[in-house]
Amino acid sequence: MKTHIGTFLSIGSPAVTELAAECGFDWVLIDLEHGCESEAALPNQLRALRGSQTLAIVRVSAPHPDLISRVLDWGADGIMVPHVNTVAEAQHCVDAAYYPPKGHRGVSRTVRAYGYGMRLPAGAMPKPIILAQIETADAVANADQIAAVEGIDALFIGPADLSYDLKARNSPLPYDDCVNTIVKATKVHGKGCGILVRHADDQAKLLEMGFTWLAMDSDLSLVREGFKRNLAAARK
Repeated sequence: MKTHIGTFLSIGSPAVTELAAECGFDWVLIDLEHGCESEAALPNQLRALRGSQTLAIVRVSAPHPDLISRVLDWGADGIMVPHVNTVAEAQHCVDAAYYPPKGHRGVSRTVRAYGYGMRLPAGAMPKPIILAQIETADAVANADQIAAVEGIDALFIGPADLSYDLKARNSPLPYDDCVNTIVKATKVHGKGCGILVRHADDQAKLLEMGFTWLAMDSDLSLVREGFKRNLAAARK
């Protein structure tokens, strides 16, 4: 299975999105859940990727069918959906993202995804990429069943939310055991497995474990750390 190396884009800047594509990332995650910009800023970020080979994955704030449909109509290659805890929620995401007969997404020939009517699909309609985030103990318990849902391409671990959920619930499950359970579920069902990587040194171990969607840090944290490092050096 191909390894996709990407990064999270939280600042909401089209210039940063364009730069990420110029650098050659396989994919970028444009974040509507925790990012700095609103949904209105999304179209210009997607335009910044035009002509590149970089996949645009948009993390929607919630699995609202109208939001998922609008994001894909605007030209995103796929979606990431936070807090997918059950098979029913995973199936809901697929229903919202796919056209009939597989789903319920409405068809428009004049949306940006089809060049406003200038680039209509000649054959089958494009297949959206769907990454379901596994970030609670409940989701870990259902990971095998969620991975089996047709249309779900990968399970993506949210390290911060999963760690917080385990602690908040006083769960006896060790975090590392949860990660192994999720990875195993994706391998059984031939699906991808992803995670946000805060430390580049962790990449080799994650690839060895079988992760195929790696997000190498975020634009916001890279800028923050660069500011701190340069300021500290200037004040020595």
